[in-house]
Amino acid sequence: LPVLPPELRPMIELGEGELITSDLNELYRRVIYRNNTLIDFSARSGSTPGGLVICQTRLVQEAVDALIDNGIRGQPMKDSHNRPYKSFSNVIEGKEGRFRENLLGKRVDYSGRSVIIVGPSLPLHQCGLPREMAIELFQAFVIRGLIGQHFAPNLRAAKSMIQNKESIIWKVLQEIMQGHPILLNRAPTLHRLGIQAFQPILIKGRAIRLHPLVCGGFNADFDGDQMAVHIPLSLEAQAEARLLMFSHTNLLSPATG
Repeated sequence: LPVLPPELRPMIELGEGELITSDLNELYRRVIYRNNTLIDFSARSGSTPGGLVICQTRLVQEAVDALIDNGIRGQPMKDSHNRPYKSFSNVIEGKEGRFRENLLGKRVDYSGRSVIIVGPSLPLHQCGLPREMAIELFQAFVIRGLIGQHFAPNLRAAKSMIQNKESIIWKVLQEIMQGHPILLNRAPTLHRLGIQAFQPILIKGRAIRLHPLVCGGFNADFDGDQMAVHIPLSLEAQAEARLLMFSHTNLLSPATG
């Protein structure tokens, strides 16, 4: 039976000698206990009834099954608070499991996410970006702009101006955003139009505004859908976004026209 490394089943010591341990440790302990009992029975095979050995063998198998998938045999093993133990399958499956939480998805720098709302007055190639999100996404560019235009003498002063939300930072941010496209993506990205480029404009609030006519490519609507924002950093990525990915140049479906 493979044993998980201790780092993946931690045991944390609290004050006054209390311990918090992973459920896997308790399930492993039960497997070891059942197996040691079976070894004792086998060592005393002359005085131990055969039926008892078979019964203990079944208990070992049940302990192993509970370690791999607790509850697969019906009633799951529970702790003293009547809470089922988390087995291997519980650790790796589901939205918060090891695969989807740690392996398939990673946090990305220069990106954000928010709910989309309708912006019918926007041109097709523009989207409304909330001020708080924009200043966070473009912070590095704003710092460079503040220092380059001599509004701030150094990095610390520029960061302080952004933290204090001084009025000049919005002017610098607006100048930067005029020449910097952003990418909007709605999961699942099933075809090319699932991620498109837009010219961002500053808006109040916390939601991204989008023209309703570009929603078809994203298969999006305005009932609570969320979209991710990505910032192309290099000049090559920005040029590619302008030439190939702007929404007003992708009005026709690549599949059906």
